[in-house]
Amino acid sequence: MAGFLWEGKTRDGDYGQGFIDAPDKEAAIKKLAAQGVREAKIKKRSTGFNIPFFGGGVGHKSLVVFTRQLATMIDAGLPLVQCLEILSQQEPDPFFQGVLLNVKLTVEGGSTFAEALAKHPKVFDSLFINLVAAGEMGGILDTILNRLAVYMEKSMKLQAKVKGAMKYPVTILIVSLGITIGLLWKVVPTFAAMFKSMGKDELPALTEVMVDLSKNMLLYLPMMAVGTVAGVVGFTMFYRTDRGRLYTDMVMLKIPVFGDLIRKAAVAKFTRTMGTLISSGVPILDALDIVARTAGNKVVENAIIYTKVKISEGKSIAGPLLESGVFPKMVVQMIAVGESTGAMDIMLVKIADFYDDEVEDAVDGVTALIEPLVMVVLGGIIGFVMIAMYLPIFTMADTVGGAGG
Repeated sequence: MAGFLWEGKTRDGDYGQGFIDAPDKEAAIKKLAAQGVREAKIKKRSTGFNIPFFGGGVGHKSLVVFTRQLATMIDAGLPLVQCLEILSQQEPDPFFQGVLLNVKLTVEGGSTFAEALAKHPKVFDSLFINLVAAGEMGGILDTILNRLAVYMEKSMKLQAKVKGAMKYPVTILIVSLGITIGLLWKVVPTFAAMFKSMGKDELPALTEVMVDLSKNMLLYLPMMAVGTVAGVVGFTMFYRTDRGRLYTDMVMLKIPVFGDLIRKAAVAKFTRTMGTLISSGVPILDALDIVARTAGNKVVENAIIYTKVKISEGKSIAGPLLESGVFPKMVVQMIAVGESTGAMDIMLVKIADFYDDEVEDAVDGVTALIEPLVMVVLGGIIGFVMIAMYLPIFTMADTVGGAGG
């Protein structure tokens, strides 16, 4: 299915533009004609590379702003179609503008708002669509949209914290590797040539090791680069398989320090998503299905699916969650209390707030732990190379001093 940008006159006679999915140009023209668009000019949308957080092609902040503004307009009594028209006109992103115009035309054609959003799964995920459907059925669309905006803001903040904590050691590793390669590539050969010109054939063992490392690195660097690229490609292909993703996510949860951070973030996301869905009137089995698909971790996803199966067999939610071994006992106990008192949605949101703070504390702890290690690692690398290179000079000075004596 290809994507096409279009311009033309809408059913009410105004000029409009938007985005439409169709297998080819002729099919796109027919779909637009069915929606009442006349004199349409269309062109195929070029595909770009982007990594948004909440959906494909649209940034998370754009979705949050759209959701909040739409909630405010609906609460003020404006019709949905008029809201979509206003928001699409002021949207700076051409792609998202086209999506909103397409949603507006679909709603004008008689579809519900949720059905119109469902035609753009790369922008609006199952959580967004199901909550909107629940809001439409209950007549509380503005309330649901506000909850969605709060959920997305907190999710974005949580993910930013986890990414920041994971990015720091990776950056340090890359910098350390770059410095090491630079020293072995430029500094060590310079010293080795100097020692050779001075007739120094026998070098200290440490210096010999560094010189050999430098020679081997220069010799095998192209092969190392190709091997690294092949390894990254191979891992990516492996991770795309169900088994590969399960194994990788399992290892990630067991990594010292970072595994605990990832687990806390997964618990926070699960409880906040679940609490938002239940408080919005989504049935618990449907809510678990949505949460499983948006979990972001295969181990957590499997635990939620297992819980859903057990609940459908008549069991409570707390028991299967505890059996999965993924969720801490304290979390399961609080969910059990919420289930028994009929306030599980409130309890889930409280757990999410608690674990948001836990993630923030864990990130601060990781940062405080890594900062001194940075100085030790980088200083150790540079110091090791410098000592190895200056050892022959020290031995030469001792020899000269002994001869003079």
